[in-house]
Amino acid sequence: MKKKITIKEIARQAGVSVTTVSRVINNHPSVKEEKRKRVQKIIDEQEFQPSMLARGMVSSVTRNLAVVVPDINNPYFTALISHLETASYEAGYSLLLFNTMAAGKQKTLPTTQQEQSVFHTILEKRIDGVFILGGEIDKDYPSDTYIHALTNLNQQIPVVVIGQKDPTIPLTFIERDLVAGTKAAVQHLLALGHKKIGFLGGESGIKITSERLATFKKTMSLYGEFDPEFVYLSDFYTKDGYESMESLFSAEKQPSAVITINDKVAIGAIRALTDHGLNCPKDLKIVSCDAFPDGEYIVPRLTTVDQKNSTLAVSAMESLLALINDKPLTTLYRHTPELIIRESCGIQIKGE
Repeated sequence: MKKKITIKEIARQAGVSVTTVSRVINNHPSVKEEKRKRVQKIIDEQEFQPSMLARGMVSSVTRNLAVVVPDINNPYFTALISHLETASYEAGYSLLLFNTMAAGKQKTLPTTQQEQSVFHTILEKRIDGVFILGGEIDKDYPSDTYIHALTNLNQQIPVVVIGQKDPTIPLTFIERDLVAGTKAAVQHLLALGHKKIGFLGGESGIKITSERLATFKKTMSLYGEFDPEFVYLSDFYTKDGYESMESLFSAEKQPSAVITINDKVAIGAIRALTDHGLNCPKDLKIVSCDAFPDGEYIVPRLTTVDQKNSTLAVSAMESLLALINDKPLTTLYRHTPELIIRESCGIQIKGE
């Protein structure tokens, strides 16, 4: 008597996932034709008769989505996750958080190793869709190992990346307009009469840093004078703003204003100024490229750029739901960052 073959064995012989086999069985349209033929050939040769359980594997959705972040303590990720959670709830899904701890104070294993482990866990849990926020995908040049792991995940579960697009990776990206936001911040300081402007924070080799720094250089070169000695790259946290400002103090030349990569770096810079008996904005004007919650309660209130995280979250959710339901992606709304003018740039708020 011929031994009955299982779905797992078919998947192994065809070199695909169990989910892909079940999709072929259920005639799901998302399977690539080459894979479909490979799986169907084995099914026909083995005279495989799928059980009701096998037929139900695709249709029995979990109503769970995953969000993968490198550092939950980063306010940017925290705020964005909050918006994604609201959007998920309104769409009837639960949002599961996977913190890879590949950045910040919790950093342990290398980014790629951590994220690959999380991708494996997500596949095991049969989650319906995945949001990727930061990590290896944010690097100027993600590793080949990571790209392979992410591509493999996307072949089995719909994936949406909230970050800057990498044209070499066939995924759906929801991008922030880093150029417009940074340009607005620099032009504001130039309009206030500043010619010597510095740039603080941001890690080298990261897309967010590279794009914002490139925009800063271009804008300064067009309307002012770019000085590379006023650029202090470090990272994205409060400590980095403090240490960058300390480095600036020890330099021979001093700017009259600085652009920071985000509000956290701005807060660290302001603390360093205070420790040196100086004041923001009296002695140095500061404008941040990325608004975090509660920036209006810092002393002084931070002039910053609102990247419209709520809009990003809605666009990301709409895209992921379209991928899950095999519907065409609609034209994504292109958000416009908003410069919020407060006290740290030297302008007093009316009524204060």
